[in-house]
Amino acid sequence: MKPSEIREKSLKELEKMARELKEESFRLRFRHGTGQLKQTANIKLVKQDLARVLTELNVRAEAEAKKGASA
Repeated sequence: MKPSEIREKSLKELEKMARELKEESFRLRFRHGTGQLKQTANIKLVKQDLARVLTELNVRAEAEAKKGASA
């Protein structure tokens, strides 16, 4: 997923997406551990998407904190 697509989403959508990506990461790691996962590159892609979403959530939280502190 592109960073520009992530920036367009609302806070609730980002939180939901982060939760889903964490679950997907767990499922992929579990399948990899049991030898059922053929495309191991998917683990990396999911982790990258999760990092992008969490980064955007942190940026928004920081901006909100600065906005609240200055008011």
